Amino acid sequence: MITAITLQDFKAFWPTFEEIIQAQQTYAFDPNMSFKEAYQLWCQSPLKAFVYKVDGEVLGTYYLKANAMGPSSHICNCGYMVSTAARGQGIAQKLCKHSQQIAKEIGFEAMQFNSVVSTNEGAIRLWQRLGYSIIGTIPKAYKHPELGYVDSHIMHKLLV
Repeated sequence: MITAITLQDFKAFWPTFEEIIQAQQTYAFDPNMSFKEAYQLWCQSPLKAFVYKVDGEVLGTYYLKANAMGPSSHICNCGYMVSTAARGQGIAQKLCKHSQQIAKEIGFEAMQFNSVVSTNEGAIRLWQRLGYSIIGTIPKAYKHPELGYVDSHIMHKLLV
């Protein structure tokens, strides 16, 4: 079930969130970010944030926010995280589809992912399957802990 995130939900997901940012493989977040900073970034600053729960266990989460202001405020941006144990179960796809529906309800006309790390091949395949296109590549935009500098993709999809 996908529901609006609560502080308790984020507390339950925090070990996974921390594991993901410390791995430094997909998110350009400070790996030493505190719980308070992470909660502000993921849950309070965006327009909306949601969790995917099964039997009360938080298995995934996403945020939704405007990608820019003013003349570009019709494009939104989302970020998704799924717990390691729950990967491969279609949760990211469910979260992405949910985020698109919520984005349309709010009035967004497109969704853009600003930095999809090129080594995150599973996410790239999923986003492409869901209709997103790579509209640009930023050379050596991400410092991967094992591979050094790798490219990041900008991915985009019209929602209307």
